[in-house]
Amino acid sequence: MKKKKKFEHKAAYRPSKQQEGAVRAKKHLGQHFLKDENIAQKIGDTLTLANYKQVLEIGPGMGVLTKCLLKKNIDVYAMDLDTESIAYLQQNFMLEHAGTANTKNVFKVIEGDFLKYDVSKIFGKEAFAITGNFPYNISSQIVFKALELRDQVPEFTGMFQKEVAERICEKEGNKTYGILSVLVQAFYRAEYLFTVSAEVFNPPPKVQSGVLRLSRKEDYTLPCNEKLFFRVVKAAFGQRRKTLRNSLKAFNLTDNLKEDIIFDRRPEQMSVEDFIVLSVRIEKDIT
Repeated sequence: MKKKKKFEHKAAYRPSKQQEGAVRAKKHLGQHFLKDENIAQKIGDTLTLANYKQVLEIGPGMGVLTKCLLKKNIDVYAMDLDTESIAYLQQNFMLEHAGTANTKNVFKVIEGDFLKYDVSKIFGKEAFAITGNFPYNISSQIVFKALELRDQVPEFTGMFQKEVAERICEKEGNKTYGILSVLVQAFYRAEYLFTVSAEVFNPPPKVQSGVLRLSRKEDYTLPCNEKLFFRVVKAAFGQRRKTLRNSLKAFNLTDNLKEDIIFDRRPEQMSVEDFIVLSVRIEKDIT
């Protein structure tokens, strides 16, 4: 990788007077700006800083969480696709907080969509953590993208809509247990940390929020075909009210395998380990 520059400053455009004071939260981007600095500090402190020195913040908005991250001994990359937020962060925010940040480290503002962005342009093959106050309308997609990057992402923390955060951390046997629960917990230890009320946002959302931490397992390689594992989990929960015998018909399994009692279960009754065992059996059956 090229040698990093401290506090890269690339102005997109000069902000107007209205932009200098604030950034408008945009409904179509799912933006609700965190305004409580104590909550921001608590979110920043969810990062353990273990086995990585770089952090990608997704959806920094007006930089309330960013300010907390800049005080830590890490390189901070703040990514947003909102040009108004980018302009604010590159201009006013940079000037206000450059003096209080840890100047030994990198701070760079990046205009981009995390779901489409090639993060190897930033991190190469190096490890980095992900954090943020995630836009609710794409939060699940952010998790799926992070799973694709699991070889580089040892830790993932941040704020979601409460029910989504709970679903990610849920265990089998509950109605909220689903695809996200299984796929995340196959590779990470999931912890629901605390709940955040709507009043600490501008504008306040109609729901509560929840903060979680995902810590990658020491051995996160599955003892099965991982692509098949993903397919099995998604197919099973695609018809979650049916037994596995019915929801997995597309795999054209032999009658002998379908007689196994595991196929009498519904997906919410299956632990991560159960899905791994099932994937191994299916692979043997179809090959």
